[in-house]
Amino acid sequence: MTTPLPASSRRSRTRANGDGTVYQRKDSRWEAAGYVLAPGNTRRRVRVYGTTRKEALAKLTEKIAASNRGLPAPSAQGSLAAYLTYWLENVAIHHLRENTHTRYTAVTRLYLTPGLGKKKLTKLTAKDVRTWLNQLRTTCQCCTRALDTARDQPRCCAAGKCCSKRLSPLTLAYVHSVLKSALEHAVREEEIPRNVARNVRTGTPRPRRFEPLTTEEAREFLAAASGHRLQPLFELALHTGLRKGELLGMRWEDLDLAGGTASIRRTLQRTNSSGLTALPTKTQSSERRIAVPTTCLRSLEQHRDRQREEHEAAGEGWQNSGYVFTRPDGAPVEGSTLTRHFNTLLRQAKLRRIRFHDLRHSAATLLLEQGVELVVIKELLGHAHIGVTATVYAHVRLRLQRDAIDLLSNALRTLTETASQPDDGDDPPPRAAIVR
Repeated sequence: MTTPLPASSRRSRTRANGDGTVYQRKDSRWEAAGYVLAPGNTRRRVRVYGTTRKEALAKLTEKIAASNRGLPAPSAQGSLAAYLTYWLENVAIHHLRENTHTRYTAVTRLYLTPGLGKKKLTKLTAKDVRTWLNQLRTTCQCCTRALDTARDQPRCCAAGKCCSKRLSPLTLAYVHSVLKSALEHAVREEEIPRNVARNVRTGTPRPRRFEPLTTEEAREFLAAASGHRLQPLFELALHTGLRKGELLGMRWEDLDLAGGTASIRRTLQRTNSSGLTALPTKTQSSERRIAVPTTCLRSLEQHRDRQREEHEAAGEGWQNSGYVFTRPDGAPVEGSTLTRHFNTLLRQAKLRRIRFHDLRHSAATLLLEQGVELVVIKELLGHAHIGVTATVYAHVRLRLQRDAIDLLSNALRTLTETASQPDDGDDPPPRAAIVR
């Protein structure tokens, strides 16, 4: 006859209400099940498995503890590719500029979906992200994306010789940031408990090197632009550091020629859906009012008179866009057209090839070299934080520090040489200090 277990022993093996159940399956594995917090302030039953009773119980205890802390259990059961599609089509499209959304879509199509798309969203780990980034960093993109097969004359994998085309650190950081943004929204929607992409460090990429114009080169460029139809635009770009879109999107009502100011309210850009259209400024800090130099004011007044003459000459064919800088028929100027004019002026001035955006860097660099405070340059450029200005132009500040240190060294050396000169006997002997 089997002796029954004592009541105290039976009670010790009974789990309390809410602790879940643990039992052994027919395949000898142990299964633990219990109710945890789910998105929408609801509760649902979860199941975990282990090779031993202790392992299964530990997994269930961890989930219940997270639930008690108010952390909902993940509910997304689909793949990362499916969630990225949902995020781009229903979330990002309402919060990003159209051009930015286009870049995010391209990054997803080229890198995220082929590399991580088959992973379950809830099972994606930091190790998966790190392994994928390392593959992007070390793998030739011609081989991975089969780019060489579409060329008329293969010069990489199809030709038997890898060109070792790697992603730049800046591109790699951008791809990583897109994944972090998508997973961050999944956390906010309580689809996953944490953003595993934030636990992976890619390192801070070096900022893109740019070669701003020197003072002499800037004078040569302005001399070449003298008499050009868009001369006031190039002068404004070099004197104020305005962006290309901000210059092209400026309207006459934004200018106060009598007060010598300009209000930056919009940017003109080409998009896939609307063509050439006016958009809000890049950031809230980019919407600003700046002072306009006297030289630029005179050029703008002459430009306004010239535009009135073009209006009369065009007659009914005039397009009243209201922009300051237009084509001879009044239509807005394309960014690519402005770039062609800019490159032509560089060739005429026999200057090295730079980007139009480097005029903005040139303005900031020349202002720093003239001793203008960093906060003034930050407000002029429309940076959101002064740390952005300090980071972008760190090399200029370092050069100015070196010049200042050299000045101090020269001053100290002069004082030392003066003190070490021999006494000619004309000065009276020094008196001894009185000791009290």
